[in-house]
Amino acid sequence: MTKLLSIRLVAILAGLGFALVALYSFVVGAFAFLTEETAPHLPYEEPRDFAFSFDGPAGKWDVQQLQRGLKVYDEVCSACHSLKFVAFRNLSQIGYDEGQVKAYAAAKQVPGIDPVTGEATTRPGLPTDYFPSPYPNAVAAAAANNNAIPPDLSLITKARGDGTNYVASLLSGYQEPSAELLAEHPEAAPGPGLYHNPYFPNLNLAMAPPLSMDGQVTYDDGTEATIEQMSKDVAAFLTWTAEPTLVQRKQTGWPVLIFLLFATVLAYLSKNQIWAAVKPKKK
Repeated sequence: MTKLLSIRLVAILAGLGFALVALYSFVVGAFAFLTEETAPHLPYEEPRDFAFSFDGPAGKWDVQQLQRGLKVYDEVCSACHSLKFVAFRNLSQIGYDEGQVKAYAAAKQVPGIDPVTGEATTRPGLPTDYFPSPYPNAVAAAAANNNAIPPDLSLITKARGDGTNYVASLLSGYQEPSAELLAEHPEAAPGPGLYHNPYFPNLNLAMAPPLSMDGQVTYDDGTEATIEQMSKDVAAFLTWTAEPTLVQRKQTGWPVLIFLLFATVLAYLSKNQIWAAVKPKKK
């Protein structure tokens, strides 16, 4: 009996100890939150709504836009940003045939091994290869970009809030800070090696405007390559790289919803049929 009481006492004390620790942690955390001095909020702008073709439950890819976006990435963005989760063969999903994919891959140089010496080298790409990085490692990337490593773009639209509109807004949004902004927030003035962009939370970023003038890229389909058009096209392409099954997922959702609705109605009718002969008791 005494042993049982001792065990219970130890259990109670242990539980009380855990409760006190949890209470202490809560009080300390709440105090730190209430007394924390936060940096002043810079008035960045929310992304613009560009109304892409794949928006909404019935959205679809604009294949021509995706191909234009690939061209913008290839001729502008690929100089600094990798696309390491996308293989050349994936381009068949946006309207390129087998021969075009092979030709595109062969025009790229990817890391390889010399079969004779065993040393690292480069070779023409194959459809099974992935888009190569423009830098051999992170140190080289930082050294070439003012100590800021350019992010991989494979999943960039999934990694940012309202990612597609954010990318398009950011690329087309470079401008000089207004006098009113600088008067109210002097810290918003871009420092050395920084560029003002109202859609970036810090208002200033190390990436120079990649799309600096209209006609920077020549589209094969004759579309006028304005800065806004190029921004929209590459944002759409990066949405595809981040979620290539986006449209298929939406298309699959409709049959699933219809099935669930049918199953719900069927279950309701079955319940009524099963319990039809059971009368409720009178009070």
